[in-house]
Amino acid sequence: MGVGVSSWQLANAVARTGQLGVVSGTALDVVVARRLQDGDPGGHVQRALADFPLPDVARRVVDAYLRPEGRGGEPYRPVPRLGLRPDQHRDELSVVGNFVEVWLAKEGHSGLVGINFLEKIQMATPAAAYGAMLAGIDVVLMGAGIPREIPHLLDELAEHRPGTVTVDVAGGESGHVTLDPTTLAPRDALPPLRRPTFLAIVSSHVLAQYLNREDSTRPDGFVVEGPVAGGHNAPPRGKLVLDETGQPVYGPRDDANLEALASIGLPFWLAGGYGEPEMVKKALESGAAGVQVGTLFALSRESGLLDPLREELLLALRAGTLEVRTEASASPTGFPFKVAQLSGTLSDDAEYERRPRLCDLGYLRQPYARANGQVGYRCPAEPVDVFIRKGGDPEGTAGAKCLCNALTSDVGLGQHRKDGYVEEPMVTLGADLAGARRLDNEHWLHGGNTEGWTATEAVAWLLREVAVAPTDPNPVASGV
Repeated sequence: MGVGVSSWQLANAVARTGQLGVVSGTALDVVVARRLQDGDPGGHVQRALADFPLPDVARRVVDAYLRPEGRGGEPYRPVPRLGLRPDQHRDELSVVGNFVEVWLAKEGHSGLVGINFLEKIQMATPAAAYGAMLAGIDVVLMGAGIPREIPHLLDELAEHRPGTVTVDVAGGESGHVTLDPTTLAPRDALPPLRRPTFLAIVSSHVLAQYLNREDSTRPDGFVVEGPVAGGHNAPPRGKLVLDETGQPVYGPRDDANLEALASIGLPFWLAGGYGEPEMVKKALESGAAGVQVGTLFALSRESGLLDPLREELLLALRAGTLEVRTEASASPTGFPFKVAQLSGTLSDDAEYERRPRLCDLGYLRQPYARANGQVGYRCPAEPVDVFIRKGGDPEGTAGAKCLCNALTSDVGLGQHRKDGYVEEPMVTLGADLAGARRLDNEHWLHGGNTEGWTATEAVAWLLREVAVAPTDPNPVASGV
């Protein structure tokens, strides 16, 4: 669900029902820095940091970013961008941001909370995972790539040993990013940690079988994501073919073989097109441990989406005009990306053309080898001439959108630039809206209001066809 849409409020509400509430783990360093600069509304960040086990680290972050009276319309202060060179402040901010989101999601209950990371954002992973573990995260999920190093990373970080992730460098040798927890505090000051469960998000049984081959790459289970799921999708297998509307064509080859998955012997959850009670029942009957659902919860009241955006989505859903497109070139990662078509957002061609091309957050930048052997960074959404000068393929710039800035705008944390430009949002949802329409209709029939449903109501609705009470082991996971 992008940045902050699968919020701590949403995950907390779902976890209280006995299901797995999942927070988005993307860009939580910039999220916590911007919340602090906005004055920390509600005091939530500072309440979480009062329980942070490394008080000196928390103090440095608060001192750097907190503006008790807010920004007064000034632009947000930048945060350090991801890179291969070590940066203590960047690591501390990431650790704190992930701790805060997970701690708040777990506050006040004993339910399970997960965090979802993108494999494509490799340089963020060690510090982000450690921060989540300091808050007691129960489950780590990762997709948008091949997360073969994550089981070992979690093993190492749980023992406060240096955790390393390999980073792809275009045209050169791979680099590495390492977090050594003892750079944050002496080892004897670090609290005992529990190694979380790891679920790899895959689109095919072939990838699941590959990850299962070795102890060092084997996850504890899988989320099997179909092509109608929101956010990033795996590209279609074989040569990319676009339909008459410019969307990638998926076929039978892109459907996971559930029998082959079940034969691996690890639990799996099904995602993409499973947001209806009958589909939950079908998933369980197929051997799945449950389902992961995004769109129902992105449209729920606890969603991190700005109220005007969520209200506009609900109005379009009720009018039957809401369209979600799979855009082959929107994401700088090269993966197809689901985009809800809303006027006034970057899904609108006029808004896209109006936005100045720039890359100042840089989560999806690709490291590349310069002619002099040093590592540079480039992004298809940055100015075209700059991208080409860095050796990028100009064809990759067509239609590329700045997801980093757009997705932070979805949750009210968009940048206000000195020239007066305010970053516009862009919303991602799943393409299967049947469940959302049904739940909305039934919510109205039973006396609901225009604000829509709560996460608790969504969980109860999803479970109504199965013999599982909301307090039993979780067949439903929310948020991606």
